[in-house]
Amino acid sequence: MAERLQKVIAEAGIASRRKAEDLITSGKVKVNGEIVTELGTKVSRKDRIEVNNKPIEKQQKEYYLLNKPRGVISSVSDEKGR
Repeated sequence: MAERLQKVIAEAGIASRRKAEDLITSGKVKVNGEIVTELGTKVSRKDRIEVNNKPIEKQQKEYYLLNKPRGVISSVSDEKGR
């Protein structure tokens, strides 16, 4: 599945999406060895992406499922004093 380049850079922890856009427009990002300056460029997980000539590592997402038992309050403060 193809995703926007700035989103992939942001998810890798390199920069925020806005800063990633600045990196792209300034010519500091390469996809498969070619400099990309167009915003909204779509990339797949198979593409090799470099920022400042350093390859980025795509992180695998982890999901956690938590169970909060009935009657348990999970809050920083409780206005009812429970």
